[in-house]
Amino acid sequence: GTIRLGSTRPRLRMVAVALTLVLLAFVVRLLQVQGVDASTYAAKAEKNRYVGYTLAAERGGITDRNGVALAASVDAYDITADPTLFTREQLKVDDGPEQAAALLAPILGQEQEAIAGKLRPENRSLRYTLLARRQTPQVWKQIKDLKSALAAKSEADRTTPNVLAGVLSVASSKRVYPNGELAAGILGWVNADGKGGGGIEQQLNKELSGKNGEIRYAQSGGRQVPTAHARETPAVPGSDVELTIDRDIQWAAQNAITEQVAKSRADRGYVIVQDTRTGQILAMANSPGFDPNDLSEASSANMGNAALQDAYEPGSTAKVMSMAAVLEEGVATPGTHVVVPNRLHRGDRLFKDDIDHETWYLTLNGVLAKSSNIGTILATGQLGKTQPKANKVLYDYLRRFGLGSYTGLGFPGETPGILAAPDKWSTSQQYTIPFGQGLSLNAMQAASIYSTIANGGVRVQPSVVRGTKGPDGRFTPAAEPRKTRVISARTAKTLARMLESVVDDREGTGTKARIPGYRVAGKTGTANRVDPATGKYRGYTSSFAGFAPADKPRVTVYCAIQNATQGNYFGGQICGPIYKQVMEFALKTLQVPPTGAKPANLPVTYKP
Repeated sequence: GTIRLGSTRPRLRMVAVALTLVLLAFVVRLLQVQGVDASTYAAKAEKNRYVGYTLAAERGGITDRNGVALAASVDAYDITADPTLFTREQLKVDDGPEQAAALLAPILGQEQEAIAGKLRPENRSLRYTLLARRQTPQVWKQIKDLKSALAAKSEADRTTPNVLAGVLSVASSKRVYPNGELAAGILGWVNADGKGGGGIEQQLNKELSGKNGEIRYAQSGGRQVPTAHARETPAVPGSDVELTIDRDIQWAAQNAITEQVAKSRADRGYVIVQDTRTGQILAMANSPGFDPNDLSEASSANMGNAALQDAYEPGSTAKVMSMAAVLEEGVATPGTHVVVPNRLHRGDRLFKDDIDHETWYLTLNGVLAKSSNIGTILATGQLGKTQPKANKVLYDYLRRFGLGSYTGLGFPGETPGILAAPDKWSTSQQYTIPFGQGLSLNAMQAASIYSTIANGGVRVQPSVVRGTKGPDGRFTPAAEPRKTRVISARTAKTLARMLESVVDDREGTGTKARIPGYRVAGKTGTANRVDPATGKYRGYTSSFAGFAPADKPRVTVYCAIQNATQGNYFGGQICGPIYKQVMEFALKTLQVPPTGAKPANLPVTYKP
């Protein structure tokens, strides 16, 4: 018999139906991907294809009053990497991160293991890691040249992977200080995160920092795809800051105090130069200091601004405030007779001057010129009918001069000093505070006292910032400083004449501060010093404060040295010459001529 084949039509129908169902599934899936879920898949693709980086804003510069750069930012690069480009799937080798780390470690100056760990993170989807911050253009060029050489070798031999293909860079900037240690206590420094870590850099960090931007772009094989769309939000540069400091005067002050601290083998010292009329700081020098370009060599104890952060007992330079109170209250005049014995019993103590002497017959002017502790106690005792009332009057004047309050500079770590309320003064403090022991201040406060007298009795709040210049080039001056009347102009003028006797009269203690051709007003100070480590008295604080020209003041200079251990420690002997050196330089720099007037020559002694 014959074998009859089955009909092919049912089979064709089945195949057709199956193909139709398959095609329908593809169509449905295509509609889902391209129509319904298109945005979701596009976002996923963009996430894997696009990378984003922060565009660091250029930090504003810091200049002195004449536009000379004190802190600036130069081009640098953050060295980064995309860890997904170091996997076996990409490089076809198991030890890609280790090979890359071996090449990068000597260039970046880092441990090979640390770099390899960043290139092989626990999070395998991580697309960004920072290898090194703020590297010089030379470092990045060295890495680029090495990448190019490996890329060429990889193209010639497909079995050789380019293990540096995933190493990238982001343009950044690096902070530099062209003058090294000069004014470091004022400027501060910038830390590893690009933020101010002290001084002006910290105080005005927001203004200096600007606003970071952002960029996102497509990349392939560690390189940007030039034809793909990129989104960029530009960074806004920081503002430039102009200080009141004069670089040349700052140099003279820092050089003088550094030499004397080394010569005296002292713990530290400070010099402040201030414009008496405006309150602007022309120099604020500390020794020892630090180089903000290389903090690895800096001592943490020297990285602040000791002229504002150290609180110490001023000694006899504070007597000028006691004399101001006596003159302003009208209880004595420069010619008032004061009998000064060798010893004076008050409260539970016997007080003496710095040298033993027979009974002195001094004028009030002579008490200041010879820096007599006993004479100052006797004079301030006349401020009230009782000692507590006299204490209250003196306290009010000390507060007016700025003691116990912040200077207004707003510096990080600044101390207001210590001035107890008069009802808290101990028996001895009632008599030591008039000659500068039993209270404390910082060097800026001490300088401000003399600037107040030089400015006719008006205290001008000290300032160190003249203004800022924004990215648009517009200069915004700093706010006007606060002005406060402390004593009358008449009293201030009388005090200036009395302070001349300290320097000009042969009986005075500040003869080493004389400047030929100029009338100089000044005061010496030698105080027992509280050791910050033990809280007990050890050593001395030596100081000198004054202004010139005495009859038409322009500049105040204050110097203090802590714990001089070699040679003389009297303020007039070791700080007087510094005052002279710095003041002479400042007067010449500012082109201040001598007035040509003759000194007052007030009497120092009298015959009983």
